[in-house]
Amino acid sequence: MKMSVPAVAVWGRAAPSHSITAIMVTDDQHTIVTGSQEGQICLWDLSSDLKISSKEILFGHTASVTCLAKARE
Repeated sequence: MKMSVPAVAVWGRAAPSHSITAIMVTDDQHTIVTGSQEGQICLWDLSSDLKISSKEILFGHTASVTCLAKARE
């Protein structure tokens, strides 16, 4: 059973910066993955009518994310 958990962004008056340095689209073309100069990886939902909404943001890298790659099964 797959559960869906909505993304919740919590920050002060301004959203954190996300200067995109890498981008990848999944094979099913439903998710966009971006890497940023600030060391974040963001997952975005891409709807069939090309609307993009945030899904998850991953923190922890200490350097820019300049390359993204898919793992093999």
